[in-house]
Parts: sequence; C-alpha cells; structure tokens
Amino acid sequence: MSGSNSPGGEPRKRRATVRRILRWSATVVVIGVVAWLFSRALIDNWDALKGKDLRPDVWWLLAVIAFAAAVPVTGLSWGRIVRVLDRNVTVTMREAVAVQSLSWVLKYVPGQVGSVANKVIWAKKKGISRTLIVITFIYENVFLQLASIVPAVVILFLSLGPDVLGANATVLLAPILVLVPVAAVLYAPLFHRIVEIPARRVLKRDVPRGYFLSSGQSLRSAVGFLAPRVVNGLGFVVIAVSVSGIGPAEWLPFAAAYALAGAIGILAIFVPSGLGVREAVIVAVLSQYVPVAEAIIISLIARLLSTIGDALVALIYVIVRRTIPKEIRP
Repeated sequence: MSGSNSPGGEPRKRRATVRRILRWSATVVVIGVVAWLFSRALIDNWDALKGKDLRPDVWWLLAVIAFAAAVPVTGLSWGRIVRVLDRNVTVTMREAVAVQSLSWVLKYVPGQVGSVANKVIWAKKKGISRTLIVITFIYENVFLQLASIVPAVVILFLSLGPDVLGANATVLLAPILVLVPVAAVLYAPLFHRIVEIPARRVLKRDVPRGYFLSSGQSLRSAVGFLAPRVVNGLGFVVIAVSVSGIGPAEWLPFAAAYALAGAIGILAIFVPSGLGVREAVIVAVLSQYVPVAEAIIISLIARLLSTIGDALVALIYVIVRRTIPKEIRP
C-alpha cells in the first residue's frame, strides 16, 4: 500500500500541508513587517525624496555588470570545493558557472529550495553523491556568510567607532551571534557528527569522512569567497557615488554595509531573495553617513539594478549551458 491509502499517508499529508501553511505565513509576516517599517521611513522622508533630481547614470551599467559577475565568481569557488571533495569527477569552470547561475536565479523560491534542488539534480547526472552536493551547498552558504559578516562588522566598527553599539547594535550583533553555530562547520570532525545524525535516520547509512573539508581546506575556501563580495561591493559603491557623491573614505564602509545587508537578507530564509530586509539594513547603516532620504534611494536603486543583474545572470546561464554536453547540462 502507498500514498494516501497507506496507514501513515494521511497524517504525512496533513503535516506537509501544515508546514507549507506555516512557511508561507512566516513569509507574509516577515515581508509585512519589513514593508511597514520601510514605508514609514519613506513617508517620514518623502519631501526630501521628492527634492532629489534623480536620473539614470551611465555608471549604473557597471553596477549591473558587477552584481551579475559576482555569481559566476561564486560558482568558481563552489566548483573548487566539489573538486576537492570528489577527485573522481571533473567539474569544469563552465559547469560550475552554469549550475551556480541557475541556482542563483532560483533563489526567489523561499528557503533556497530551488537552489539546492538544482545542484542535486545536476549532481545525479554527473554521478556525484547527492549527500556530498548538499554538504558543498552548506559550505558555500557558510563561507559566503563568513566573507560577508566578519569583514563587514570589523570595517563598520572601525569606521563608526563606539557609536555603532547604539541604535544599530542589533544590526551588527545579530549576525555575529549567527557565526557561533556556523563556526562548527569549519571543524570537520564536529561537522561530520552533526550531519551524520540526520543522515543515518534519512539515508540509513553513514556519511564518509571524505565528504568534509579539513580545517586548512575550509580556511582556504572561505578566503576564496571574499572575491564575490568584493565585486558586489564595487557595484554598490558605484551606485552610492552616483547618488550621494560620497568620497573615498566612505567607499569601504558602504561596500561593507552592502555585504552585511546581503548576509542578513539570506538569513531571512522565509523571504524570497531577502526582499525588503536587505534594504532596511542598508538604510540603517548608511544613514550614519548620509541623510536617510539618500540612503533610501541608494537601497532602492541597488535592489533595482541587482534585479536587472539577475536577468543578466539568467542570460549567462543560457549562453554557458549551450557549451556543455546535453547529458550533463544543469
């Protein structure tokens, strides 16, 4: 017997339905709260926003290219992790870029379900263990968070000084607390034990120790994920200069603010692409340097141009995919 006719079929269906309802309810609540807070900021600064003579700038094209380029760069770093953990397969740069690009476009599915599913399906075609690919997905997100949060918090603390622990303490301290469990991933024996518990229950088998990076390999991989954050920061600074005319002294803190906002947006797993969360963090940090109205404008333009960048990422995927043999195309 199977499906709804099996003894446990109906309870499983009900549990799945409840989980879906809870997930989408959480999504609506988070988006609603962020939208309310952001709309209040817009209303309070509406007069200043109307007074801004804002026109498209040719430098915005560079920002779009930078936002899009960060995705293939991330894919190359992820591909290196796969090659290190499974030396029996060859993952070309083109494959890594294509797989990462499609997974990035699928980020609009809440919870990153589409992103990881895409990589698992591709892994099956390549003959790579699905468990290993899920582990590399965890590594990728952990290293991106580390590359975003650690440098950003240090830069903003040095830039703003003790004042940063005032009104914006939550913005900086919350992601730091997230790093506590995240750090466990860097120590292979502990990460192996954490993964092995659910794997034994679900897969009914042990996870090979070779599926985990050593501490040295983890450190090298984490450093590699700084590159896409630098590229993203460049795009954001270009936007800020075109809107607010900030000087070189603000370039590094602004790039750090964008990286931190992106990390917090990813942590809001119920919200597609961190919609609204990223903008709220950007405004909270940038308002320490420029008027709130300008911070709002910069955040909205960054969202618009990053979305256009996502369309460019989709185009990159379509072009690169055609260069890959059909049997292993993502």
